[in-house]
Amino acid sequence: MNISLQNTDKVNAVLTVKLEKADYEERVEKALKSLRHRINMPGFRPGMVPVGLVKKQYGKSVLAEELNKLLQEKIYEYIRENNINMLGEPLPNEEQQKELDFEHGEEFEFVFDVALAPEFKVELGKDDKVPFYDIEVSDEMIDRQVSMYKQRAGKYEKVDAYQEKDMIKGAVAELDENGNVKEGGVQAEGVILMPTYFKNDDQKKIFENAKVNDVLIFNPSEAYAGNETEMAALLKVKKEEVKELKSDFSFQIEEITRFVEGELTQEIFDQVFGKDVVHNEEEFRTKTRESIQSQLVNDSDFKFLVDARDLITGKIGKLEFPDALLKKIMRANNPDKDEKFVEDNYDRSIKELTWHLVKEQLVKEYDIKVDDKDMLEQAKAATRAQFAQYGMVNLPEDVVDNYAKEMLKKKESVQSLVDRCIENKIALALKDKVTLEHKSISMEEFTKMFNEE
Repeated sequence: MNISLQNTDKVNAVLTVKLEKADYEERVEKALKSLRHRINMPGFRPGMVPVGLVKKQYGKSVLAEELNKLLQEKIYEYIRENNINMLGEPLPNEEQQKELDFEHGEEFEFVFDVALAPEFKVELGKDDKVPFYDIEVSDEMIDRQVSMYKQRAGKYEKVDAYQEKDMIKGAVAELDENGNVKEGGVQAEGVILMPTYFKNDDQKKIFENAKVNDVLIFNPSEAYAGNETEMAALLKVKKEEVKELKSDFSFQIEEITRFVEGELTQEIFDQVFGKDVVHNEEEFRTKTRESIQSQLVNDSDFKFLVDARDLITGKIGKLEFPDALLKKIMRANNPDKDEKFVEDNYDRSIKELTWHLVKEQLVKEYDIKVDDKDMLEQAKAATRAQFAQYGMVNLPEDVVDNYAKEMLKKKESVQSLVDRCIENKIALALKDKVTLEHKSISMEEFTKMFNEE
């Protein structure tokens, strides 16, 4: 066997693999014997088909399959041992590849085009400045979070008079043009509605300050802007029955229910932050501020890495890539897409590829490694962040641990967690290399930066 790599330029190369009979003969014979024990052929008992007959019928396909397996093994072994930074997969060279004779040939030569990664060097120092945005926790953010905690402890109470966002229960009856209950018209009991969600302001006003036992006249078609699904659900009829239903309806109020937020009690304090960690509303708001601030650090770190990426890619400039070959690889990887897909997405793919190569270099330079402990901690952080969205910031450690371990069992989650671990460690390393320009910023201004990009 002979493998050689010949550069045609800085980022393109031709890989040639020459295989002799001695390289593959044993593998092919072993594969044929294995096949002999598996195939059924008329006139022969299972496993007793003569090897010569098996070879005659299946020899070419087995040879081709074993050569392909051998090629893959040896090519990637060669690339690994020679530290070749290859992009994508080797593609058959359409010009130099000769036709292969699997029936009579004993020596085979395979020629591949190989895309090579461009060479560059990331050099950073304290002269390089990257903004780091310290997101301010506003009183409004604390208010919203505290309100969420109070809502979790809230309950529904029956009241006498309607206010915005209250829920009303009662009976409806369709009216005729004279305002009387229509004979044979639509009627329903136990109807529940929330005027707050009406799409017509005039219809909303009808229910202002309404009281239990009041009888009001409203128009469902106008209230819901003709939405047949919502009207059918309200009136308890089939969707097709409301298409022409434009009539006014009477609504006799039987019950008004209001959601009332819970009070900030020691029970809520303990549920959110642990037993006896805080003892009053002032301490609770202070602890809530700290909790929000710790969550926002992740957002600040993400933005820092985005800005560091811009700095690094700007410093290394536009890299030379084997565009023609990479487009061929892109087409091969997306057989169901046309040429336009490649052209429309190529530039964006190159930007992502450039950043991928930068990260690879930084991982080597800073000796970044990800172990099982890192993965578990990242999964725990993801679990805490997920539950924090619902105001659950004091999960028992065994619950966090169990959720994290379940996450690590899912293949689709593992690669994402590895990537996040690596990026977190890259960000940490970069903070020591460059100068951080700390800037205080509101959450609104911070969000706006991403909307503008």
